[in-house]
Amino acid sequence: MASAVDDRVGVRFLAFIVCLTIGGAGCSAPPMRTATPQGRDMHVIDSLFAPYSGPGVPGASVVVIKDGRVVVNRSYGLADVEAGTPASDITNYRLASLSKQFTATAIALLARDGRVQYDARVVDLLPGFPGYARDITVRHLLTHTSGLRDYEDFVPSSQTVQVKDRDVLPLLRRVDSTYFPAGSAYRYSNSGYAVLALIVETISRQPYATFLRERIFAPLGMKATVAYEAGISTVENRAFGYSLRSTGIVRTDQSSTSAVLGDGGVYSSIRDLITWDRALDEGDLLSRAELDLAWTPARLNDGTATRYGFGWFTEREGGALRLSHHGETSGFTNFVLKFPERRLTVIVLTNRRGGTPWDLAASVAALPSFASR
Repeated sequence: MASAVDDRVGVRFLAFIVCLTIGGAGCSAPPMRTATPQGRDMHVIDSLFAPYSGPGVPGASVVVIKDGRVVVNRSYGLADVEAGTPASDITNYRLASLSKQFTATAIALLARDGRVQYDARVVDLLPGFPGYARDITVRHLLTHTSGLRDYEDFVPSSQTVQVKDRDVLPLLRRVDSTYFPAGSAYRYSNSGYAVLALIVETISRQPYATFLRERIFAPLGMKATVAYEAGISTVENRAFGYSLRSTGIVRTDQSSTSAVLGDGGVYSSIRDLITWDRALDEGDLLSRAELDLAWTPARLNDGTATRYGFGWFTEREGGALRLSHHGETSGFTNFVLKFPERRLTVIVLTNRRGGTPWDLAASVAALPSFASR
C-alpha cells in the first residue's frame, strides 16, 4: 500500500511533468513555486545581506516561505571562494546544530515503531553508556536536561584526528558525574545528540546516516541532503566554510569534531529545506501529535518550563508559537525561524564563521510583506 508520502510526491511529480509538457524548460519544480513580495522589502533584504555579496567573499542563502509558497529565494556571495563558485539554492551547507531536528525526528520514528520509549533509561539501551548517568532518559537527551558534560571539553584544540559519534562514549567516561541530576536543569548539550545518534544506530542496527537517508531524506525527496562521512558519502554542490580574519579570508571548513553526525553533521540546501518545511506543515512524515510533542517546551522535575522541545527551541512571541534553532560550527553559521500558526518560515544559511543570521531572519520576518498573521 502506498504511503501518504508516496501519494503526495506522486501528485507533485505528475503536476511537474504536466508543467514541463506545456511550458517547456521554463517550468520549475513544485518546491520552488514563488511569489514576489513588495519591491521595497526585497531591497531591504538585499541590503541586510550586503556583507555576504561582495566580490570574493563567502556567501549566504535565504528563503522565506509564507502560506506554503516560496516568496523569497536569494543567494549571495560564493560557496567555494577558491573556485569562484556562486552560492545558490542548491548549494549544500553544513547545517551544524540545525541537524538536531533530524536526529530528534529519527527518534520519533523509532518511538512510533514501538522500538524506543522516550522515558527509557539510556543505560538500558546503549552498551557502554556510563553508569554515573544511569538516571538519564531518552527524553532528557532530546530536551537538553540530561546534565551530560560536553564531549568537546575533552578534545584538545591541537587534535587533528576527527572525533566521531562512537568516540563520544569513551570521552564521557573520562569523568564520573554529570553537571546536574537528570531533569533538574537545562543545559544545551551536543553530547546528548551524539548519544541519540548512537541509540538510533543500536536500535535500528544500521548506520545513523543510512537511517536518515532511508527513513527521512529519500521518502521526502531530499535527494541532496546527507549526513556526511568522509570517504563514504559525498556532498554535491558543496559549500566550504571560511573565517574572515584581519589577514584575509581563510578556509576553516573542518574541525576535530566536524565528523560527529548526531549533533551537527548534516549538509543540506535551501531547496531541500523547502521540501522539509513543507513536509512539516503537511504532515508528510510526522503526525500533528508527534509535532506537538516536539514543539512543546520540556518541563523540569519541579515543573519549571524550559525553552526547548525535541530538536527545536520553542516559545511564544506575541501569542504565536515561535520555533527556531541556530547552527554554529567551523566555517558555518545558520538559523531557522518558523511560526507555524502564521505559516511563515525564514531560513538563513551561511558558509562563514560568525555573523548573526538570527538577527537577519528576525528582521526579514518582521517586514510588512510577511508580518501579517
